[in-house]
Amino acid sequence: MRIGTKSDNEFLDLLNQKNQAIQEKFLQNIENLTKPVSIKVMLGDSTVKDEKTFDPKTVEEFYRKFIIELDEWENQKISTSYNDDVRRIFVKFQIRIGSYLLSLHMSLQFHVLLYYKTDNLVLDTQKELAKIIDQTKDYDTNLASNGNKIILDKLRGMGFNETEPQKLFEKFYNDEVLQEKIYQQISDSVDVNSKELTKKKSELLKKLDSMLIETYQTTPILIDDNRLINGEEGCLCNFDLEEIINDHKEGTIDINKLSNDRIEEKILHRLEQVYKILIN
Repeated sequence: MRIGTKSDNEFLDLLNQKNQAIQEKFLQNIENLTKPVSIKVMLGDSTVKDEKTFDPKTVEEFYRKFIIELDEWENQKISTSYNDDVRRIFVKFQIRIGSYLLSLHMSLQFHVLLYYKTDNLVLDTQKELAKIIDQTKDYDTNLASNGNKIILDKLRGMGFNETEPQKLFEKFYNDEVLQEKIYQQISDSVDVNSKELTKKKSELLKKLDSMLIETYQTTPILIDDNRLINGEEGCLCNFDLEEIINDHKEGTIDINKLSNDRIEEKILHRLEQVYKILIN
C-alpha cells in the first residue's frame, strides 16, 4: 500500500498528513542541494559558453545522513543508474514492524550533458586530429568502399575457391579463427605510415575524451514512479506499507486488523524519525 493514497480511515489520514510533510521537506532539501551554479564550458566548435550545473555528490552525502541516522532500518546502499544521458541516484530502506514492512524510497533523476574543458589543449588536439583525418581519409574511404572485395580477395588467396561470394562470406562470418586471420592479414598489408597515423588518431580521440566534463541538470519537482521510469527530471520520496503473510509481502492491508495489532504508533514513529532527519 502506497502511503499517501486517499482514505477516510483516521489512521491512514494521519499517515498521509505525515507523508505530505515529509515530501515537502524532502523537496526543500533537494531544491537546496541541486541549486545550479554557472561554469565555463567549451563546445565542439571551440565556442565558450556559461552552463548551469550542480554537484550530485551533495545528494549522495544527503542520503548518507539517512543511512547513519536510520541505523535500525535495512538499506540497499546508495545506487546510481545510467540510461543514455539520464542518471538516477537513489537509496531504499525498509524496517519490519510486527507483521508489517515499511519501505522508504528516495530518488533524484537528472540529465547529464557533456562539454569540453575550457583548455587550449582541446583546441590544439582538435587541430592535430583534423590533420590526421585528412591524411587518412583516402585509406579509410577505400577500406569502407572496398571492404567486402578485400575480404573476398584474402579468402581466395588462402585457397577458398568457391565461386559464389555468398558462400565465402558465410564461411567467413561463421569462423572466428578465420576472421582473425583475415583481419590480421589486412592489418599487415597496411603501410607503416598509415598504421602510425591510425594509431595516433586513436590516441588523440582518447585524449579528447579525457578532456570532456559532465554537467548536470534537473528540475526540483516531485514526480511519481511512472514519470521516473519514463526518464523525467525530478525527485521522489515514497513510503510503502506491506503485510507479511507466510513470508510473502501483501500490498493489500486490512486496516481493521492493523488497528487491532496496535502498531499504529510504531509506524507513525518511523515516519517521524525520517521527518526529523529532514528538518535537521
